[in-house]
Amino acid sequence: MDADQLLAGYLVVTRSARKDWQDAGLPSAGLISMSDCVADLVPAKRDGWDDWFDDPVLAEQARTRAGRSELHVLAVGFAAADAPALLQDMADGGRLPDMGGVAGRLARREAFPGLHSGRELGFELVGFDTGGWHTWTCLGGLVDDVRRATGVRPGRWGLIQDEREARRAAAWLTASGLGDPKVFLWVPALLVDVTAT
Repeated sequence: MDADQLLAGYLVVTRSARKDWQDAGLPSAGLISMSDCVADLVPAKRDGWDDWFDDPVLAEQARTRAGRSELHVLAVGFAAADAPALLQDMADGGRLPDMGGVAGRLARREAFPGLHSGRELGFELVGFDTGGWHTWTCLGGLVDDVRRATGVRPGRWGLIQDEREARRAAAWLTASGLGDPKVFLWVPALLVDVTAT
C-alpha cells in the first residue's frame, strides 16, 4: 500500500490511437487515459452517469461482460497532498464528498491498493470539470506548452513516467492558466493497470 497515494477508484478503459487534434509529440497508438475525452470508458452504472467502479472485481466483471479485448482496468490514485485542493475544486464543480464516488473516496482518504496489485503505467495530468475529467492531452497544445516551459514530455502510453516531473508539470500548468475555462487545477493521476490476466 502506498500511503502517499489515495484511491480515486477504478475505470475500465480502452487504449486509443492519437487523434488528429492531439499533440503530434504523443505516441501514435496505445495511449492510455482516464479521460473520456481521449479513451472510451465502460460505465459503472447502467444509467451511464458514472464511470467509476468501487473495486477492481466489479470493474473486471464489467470488462469481461463488454467482451472487448482492448479494454483494461485501471486503478487511479491521487497524491494525498493534492486531495484538499482537488476536493475543493470538485465541490466547486458540484461534486461533494457525500455524493460518494471519487470525492467520497478522497474525503475518506481511502488508501491506494499499492503498486503490487498491478503494473504502474505512469502519471497523467488531469483536471476536473463539472462532472468529468480532462487530460492535458485533450486540450490542444498543452503537451507542447508544458514541454517548452518545463522540459517534461509524455513517454510511453502518453504518460509521464516520473512523479516529480509530473508534479512539476502540473504545478506549472495550473499556474499558467492555459486550461481555462475548462480546468483551473491540474494534478497528476497515478494510473496502474490491474487487469486480470
